[in-house]
Amino acid sequence: MRKSSLLRFCLSVLFVLACLTIAKAAEAPRLVQKDGRYALMVDGHPYLILGGQIHNSSGWPSELPQVWQSMAALHANTVAAPVYWEQMEAQQGHFDFTNVDQIVQGARGHNLHVILLWFGTWKNGNNHYAPAWIKADTKRYPRMIRPDGEPIDVLSANSRNTLEADKAAFVALTRHLKEIDSEDHTILMIQVENESGGVGSVRDFSAESNREFAGPVPGDLLAATHKQPGTWSQVFGSDADETFQAYHQAKYLNEIAAAGKAELSIPYYMNVWVSYPAAELPQRQISIPGIQYPSGGAVQKLVGMWKALTPSIDLIGPDVYSDDSPFYREIIATYHRPDNPLWIPETGRGDSFAKFFFYALGDGAIGFSPFGVDASGWNILGDEPWKAHSSNFALVGPMDREIAQLEFDGKLKTSVEEPGHATQELDFGAWQATVAFGYPQPDGRRAPGTKDAHGSAIVAQLGPDEFLVTGIDASVSFHLPGKLPWIRSEIVTAEQGTYENGIWKPLRLWNGDETDRGLSFHQQPEVVRVRLERF
Repeated sequence: MRKSSLLRFCLSVLFVLACLTIAKAAEAPRLVQKDGRYALMVDGHPYLILGGQIHNSSGWPSELPQVWQSMAALHANTVAAPVYWEQMEAQQGHFDFTNVDQIVQGARGHNLHVILLWFGTWKNGNNHYAPAWIKADTKRYPRMIRPDGEPIDVLSANSRNTLEADKAAFVALTRHLKEIDSEDHTILMIQVENESGGVGSVRDFSAESNREFAGPVPGDLLAATHKQPGTWSQVFGSDADETFQAYHQAKYLNEIAAAGKAELSIPYYMNVWVSYPAAELPQRQISIPGIQYPSGGAVQKLVGMWKALTPSIDLIGPDVYSDDSPFYREIIATYHRPDNPLWIPETGRGDSFAKFFFYALGDGAIGFSPFGVDASGWNILGDEPWKAHSSNFALVGPMDREIAQLEFDGKLKTSVEEPGHATQELDFGAWQATVAFGYPQPDGRRAPGTKDAHGSAIVAQLGPDEFLVTGIDASVSFHLPGKLPWIRSEIVTAEQGTYENGIWKPLRLWNGDETDRGLSFHQQPEVVRVRLERF
């Protein structure tokens, strides 16, 4: 009887555990927060997006074969692909999901997740992906009007008709996605519009908009900006025009996201064409919204206001196309907020941008995605190679789930080489790690650094005296606070290996020349678990 009862109890426990496992696997992707850190949960576990965004015109079935080849070459785990309003609803009320279905099906066949980019009312601050029937009816779907009365190729954010048309299409899309992806969860997130805003005018100067602009500022915006009542000009002064555009744009995008989320409850985000220093973009040296960047977007100075006005937008991600390190790190700091997970949805595909992947990881990013990495035969950025991005993803890819969990737990730190800073320290409290860049590193000499300052390292704490270590053209030496390496401390084991389905698989032990001058990593994707002890 006792054995029978014990057996029944064990079977019950196993049944409950199995149910919990199935429930976790059935969870839709979602964002969670813990101690100020964020994770994108996929199938119940933190997920790190190693993304590749394809070219604007590569979301067609004819282009997808080369897309899948390019994603494999990049070692990506996620493809970011556009959905075109003009294709999906070429005739009002009639929806064609051919492109979307082939993207989702193809991704599944190539073991990839998908992020869909809604090219609707806005794409890079213009209306270029709106259907022809929207563009043709300027009375029903009005354009933005410049101060001189001229219309431009941007749909007005103040138009209720345009909002309703965009929202109807977006709801049709998300309803369809729910039908085809409610169990597989291939689709991780949806981007609402693309770099929304107006290029060519700071705001809509139509008669209707001008009347509203002359009136009082809405109460929700006053609350979001902690301002006193008044007209737009009285409250916001020289920033009134841009703030007016941003307010209507934020309300517009939030309503679209809310409607989509009612159909398919996964994370929705927006991307931002950020404001660059004049020296970074000489062709846009005038720092004027609508000229230097699309007016109304969540640029650096407006991101807080956008967050307050868009509760249905789960995160705001900056598109960064400057490889100036101080500026890039400033952008990371600006958009990594307590109320906003860090996510780099677009960045340059050139090798000079690859180091910022490690900065993003060190700041807890849920993902990183270079743009234009498919072999379409044309790239707005020229013929830049993207070998370094591929190397980064090849290094991290086999342990992406583990890295995501370590980020979420606050156990991971990174070191990134900068010119003149060939040696850096990482502080883990009881243990310190010295990271030195460049080779060779003879005894007693300073680390030489690399010629183009591309070195990087990842160090994550697995236990009180155990660490996971990897890097590119870097060496890592552990030591006690205030002491040199090998003084009162030593490596017990340095085990090179890899993760397979969450299980660490050892390959060999490092020792001698591989450890005496620190754990040394060159261009090969090698990972080491090191156990330390004091003596």
